[in-house]
Amino acid sequence: MQETSRLPRRWRLPASALILALLSACAGPKYTTDDGRKVDEVLLGSIRAYGAGERALRPAIVRSAALKDPDCDTQWELPFAVATSQGWAENDRVAWVRGLGVDERLTVVAASADAPLRNGDKIAKVGGTQSEDSQTMLERLAEYRDDGRPFGVQLSSGKTATVTPFKVCRGYTRLAPPNTPKLQDYHWLLSLHPLEITRADLNEDEALWTVLWTQGLSEEGGVRMKTYHYGSKIAGTLFNLVTLASGLQSAALAANAAVNAAKSAAASVATEVIKQQLIEQGKALAMQKIREGLADAAQQLTKAQVVDALQQAAANRGSLSGVARIGATVFDEADKWAFDRAAKLGGNPLAGFTLHQKMVERGLTGNALIFDAERLSALNKVAQAKGLDGEVLAILRGLKPEDLAFEIGAMPLASAPDTFSFENPNDPGAGRFARGLIDAMLDIPAESAERKKP
Repeated sequence: MQETSRLPRRWRLPASALILALLSACAGPKYTTDDGRKVDEVLLGSIRAYGAGERALRPAIVRSAALKDPDCDTQWELPFAVATSQGWAENDRVAWVRGLGVDERLTVVAASADAPLRNGDKIAKVGGTQSEDSQTMLERLAEYRDDGRPFGVQLSSGKTATVTPFKVCRGYTRLAPPNTPKLQDYHWLLSLHPLEITRADLNEDEALWTVLWTQGLSEEGGVRMKTYHYGSKIAGTLFNLVTLASGLQSAALAANAAVNAAKSAAASVATEVIKQQLIEQGKALAMQKIREGLADAAQQLTKAQVVDALQQAAANRGSLSGVARIGATVFDEADKWAFDRAAKLGGNPLAGFTLHQKMVERGLTGNALIFDAERLSALNKVAQAKGLDGEVLAILRGLKPEDLAFEIGAMPLASAPDTFSFENPNDPGAGRFARGLIDAMLDIPAESAERKKP
């Protein structure tokens, strides 16, 4: 105690205060780490697929900005994508760390080559805002993005950087949350693609095609979709669109349940149609194998598989509902939009065909980027006008689009029946998500605001 009394008075602290200070110093935020525990392997795979997709798409989004198309409405974008595990269950947070290095903080999961941030960076401050609440940080990030002016960010490491938003054609390109990987929704504001598209291992031109197609859908179908449903509610809710992968898992799960329930009747009809077609194809192939030998039958089997994929794509397109159902009427126009603009950006205008072929070969038919017979024939005519039909034929392994269309012939289209309506209150799933997840999310803050009113 004599030694303590020799300290200057201003340095002397009661023992209790000293202990409290030491405890406070140790009580900073603790973030999830990978402790090696067992996690949901399906979710882990989806998280990794989400990261791979974002790493392919984010540079393509930046690339699309060079178009400066005078014919499209515009939105602001960022040269990087973020995610956070905040709000997820403990085991799932570990999966986020293991899969992408993402914890509760805003973590960069994809960035363009010239972005000021790199994959794995943790954002601690956006502009003048610092908060442990990731939703608050996402909201501030979107506000600065949509302001369109350069703004500062500070990383957890203390490093600072200046972020400059850039303009792109309207129609954000986004991926389904990892916990609902099959979810898809197509809206004039953005398109939500299922994670299966990442299994096609998008190359640079195919990623660019995906972005341009999404923008084309917005431009070509925007007026039609707005006529179906439009409100002024969007202005205050764009923070939801910075990332759909995290912080919104409960909304995504609810929407997925509603969509699956409401689609069940349509899906069963489509499945029965396709099943019957495959039975008939199988009979024909058996006779073909007897008549013409194994080699030719193998070639016909390939054609049958392609025809099946085209029908599955038609079924997927036909089973969309709400705003997406309206957007589906202009999928072919979005194809042409992407074809025309890919070349202007130095990309391969046939990237849509190469992506389609990959999806056919890998059985990825639950998305909007694979063509059905109608779209394949329509885009082939566009390619023919450019003298590229020979290259298209090579991409399609020698199967002509017109022959595939003829093969389908009088087969009934494997799609949802005309009587199916998401808006019909008697249909399962009708309600909050009747116009899709995107439209429902745009309502969420507005409803919260209404509840706060006295």
